[in-house]
Amino acid sequence: MPFLTVPNWQIRWTPLLVLGYLFYLLLGAMVFQLLEKQAETHSRDQFQLEKLKFLQNYTCLDRQALEQFVQVRGTAWEKGVSPEGNSTNPSNWDFSNSFFFAGTVVTTIGYGNRSPSTVAGQVFCVFYALFGVPLNLAFLNQLGKGLNAHLMMLERWVQKPVQTLAVAVFLTTGTLLFLVFPPLVFSYVEGWSYGEGFYFTFITLSTIGFGDYVVGTNPNKHYIPLYRSLTAIWIVFGLAWLALVFNVGADLMEKFLQLKWHKPDLSLAEGDTTKLEDEPEQPRIHIPT
Repeated sequence: MPFLTVPNWQIRWTPLLVLGYLFYLLLGAMVFQLLEKQAETHSRDQFQLEKLKFLQNYTCLDRQALEQFVQVRGTAWEKGVSPEGNSTNPSNWDFSNSFFFAGTVVTTIGYGNRSPSTVAGQVFCVFYALFGVPLNLAFLNQLGKGLNAHLMMLERWVQKPVQTLAVAVFLTTGTLLFLVFPPLVFSYVEGWSYGEGFYFTFITLSTIGFGDYVVGTNPNKHYIPLYRSLTAIWIVFGLAWLALVFNVGADLMEKFLQLKWHKPDLSLAEGDTTKLEDEPEQPRIHIPT
């Protein structure tokens, strides 16, 4: 029984690994918030000053002023500030957003829409990822072992037809929880179509992370504080589930390819055996020494 042969120390260390992983994300969120929020506030204040200066000269708009307007507006979107808004808009580096960013770092998703702007934040990000990525891999590996152990338990306790049904239920449930239902939430909150939400869901959980769609980045929308934090937790468990699905798919593909590769060899071997059986035994020639 493979699921019972797991050493006791691994079972005891699993809760500590989960708590350590969660603590590491919380620690990263607090440090990123501490290092980046002040710089963001300064950038927003600077943008407001530039905006006021531009509006004072708006009556004499010429080509140079128009280029300045485009530059100011582009700077606003880079900083996550609505050009029509003010410095009281929700911060991009509050705890919820910082927690989400820490999750994208350790999971190597890296959307690219937000990054540390201070030297201290950049240096911390390097060392945070240096230790966080292995921790994330260990956590996902342990979580995958737990899911795999439950599948092996089902294989032992139920008959063969029911095993197939159990695996189908597992895949269907995971598909609903991580690929089908989340786009409905994202479509409602972000204003995306269902196709865009589904696209974002898969691109995120597969760690491709293009960054063309990211939750909680529209400066004209007001999100609840826990929205991005809950999204980060969904990403972690979705990564483990999709990684297990990818592993199962890779194993099935390898078995299929091995079957295709070995089939001609087996037929050739069977043909050779038949030929040897049909042919009469030839007399052996002994070479005298």
